[in-house]
Amino acid sequence: MEVGLILGTGDAKYRVDIEMIKAAEAMGFHSVWTSEAWGADAITPAAWILGQTTKIKVGTGICQMQARSPALMATTSMTLQAMSGGRFILGLGPSGPQVIEGWHGRPYGKPLPLTEEYVSIIKKVVARQEPLTHEGEHYQIPYMGPGSTGMGKALKTVLHPEHDLDVYSASVSPGGIRNAAKVCDGVIPVYMDPSNYDSIGTYISEGFEQAGGNKSLDDFDVCPFVTMSMDDDIEKARQPVKQNMGFYIGGMGSRKKNYYKEYATRLGYGDQAQAIQDAFFEGRKAEAFAMVPDQLVDKVALVGPAGHIREQLSVWKEAGKKRQVHAMLCRAGSVEAMEVLAKELL
Repeated sequence: MEVGLILGTGDAKYRVDIEMIKAAEAMGFHSVWTSEAWGADAITPAAWILGQTTKIKVGTGICQMQARSPALMATTSMTLQAMSGGRFILGLGPSGPQVIEGWHGRPYGKPLPLTEEYVSIIKKVVARQEPLTHEGEHYQIPYMGPGSTGMGKALKTVLHPEHDLDVYSASVSPGGIRNAAKVCDGVIPVYMDPSNYDSIGTYISEGFEQAGGNKSLDDFDVCPFVTMSMDDDIEKARQPVKQNMGFYIGGMGSRKKNYYKEYATRLGYGDQAQAIQDAFFEGRKAEAFAMVPDQLVDKVALVGPAGHIREQLSVWKEAGKKRQVHAMLCRAGSVEAMEVLAKELL
């Protein structure tokens, strides 16, 4: 099983700890992952990191699809592949309507068909078998709709790709996981319980079937985000994970539709997830965070003293042997934490 390093979206002043990344590369980490929200973008630091490393792969976790045309995303990816010797991984996601419509000024669309169209266009560009055409609900290429000149021409990229491009989709909902398995090369679940693969594996299998039955875990990567909080005080170590999970389970969605709440329910914590949401919507956020069960935190994250983390990693190792996890994408806060991962997994 591989190990990746998550960087996050950054704060008001964006910084990339290149020394930590180089340490991860020296330890044998598989990849490092950038991201974007409505501050720093994911592509610029990815290019900067690729330019200062030689072996480690760099992925986006994730690029917001509606912010860039699929053709631009394809050519950007091919350029990074060419310049890095094939070390770029494209991670995509639909983000949310608050960001896409409120920040980018674009219609949010329908996430599942949007993803399918977007990935299909990228794959066509990279394959370079014929001039690019596409007729879908979200994209028409060449565009001949309102406001067009009518002079659009189907084009084939002049760049001849020398490397394949892996495209991952970030998802936690059944439909999103199923769709990723159908059209992508991998999926990035925001959380995962490695002891309960069926909570996502059922939908991966369904996606393989929709793809025609010619895909399997041998050629599809499951790469979950895994928060690592190493501290001798296990209760203290759990707190940042509880705050993050409480925010997502309680507030990332409406009372009627919250994919993170539904995922916690599939993991066996339905009553707790409902209580967390109720507290969150009633303004009792601190109480909502405190309600996140210790057992759930310990299943999806790596928390506590180094010895306890090693015990948790045994479950992840077993999932890796079964190819149910290709790479753990870890948010490790220190070189010391990375060393624990490297010693146990690499």
